[in-house]
Amino acid sequence: MNTEISPSTIAPPAANYAHAVLVDSPTRTLHTSGVVPVSPDGSVPQGIHDQTEVVWANIVAILTEASMTVNDIVSITTYVVNSEPLADIMAVRDRVLDGRRVASTLVTVPALARPAWRLEIAVIAAV
Repeated sequence: MNTEISPSTIAPPAANYAHAVLVDSPTRTLHTSGVVPVSPDGSVPQGIHDQTEVVWANIVAILTEASMTVNDIVSITTYVVNSEPLADIMAVRDRVLDGRRVASTLVTVPALARPAWRLEIAVIAAV
């Protein structure tokens, strides 16, 4: 069971995420690399919203292959090129997680490994 940890003795999270998630006795843990916005056909959408949709579709495919779901995600690290608006990125994340709060870190960077990539996301899932 994954449980959100949110001490009343510290300020609440700055957005829709959990300060921490406690995983009691996990039997399986999945760590992804940074998942990039490359569609199955090899294309990369131009807009940040579409890139975010592709990244999350790729994450769901990885989870499915591991017999997991987005409900098993306990931590997300998002790397986004610093010129991109964050609202679309967070809206897609929140929709995919269906309101579940997980530990989440967002890092702005000047560039990623390929110029067309505007974000990549790494997740940790546990069951």
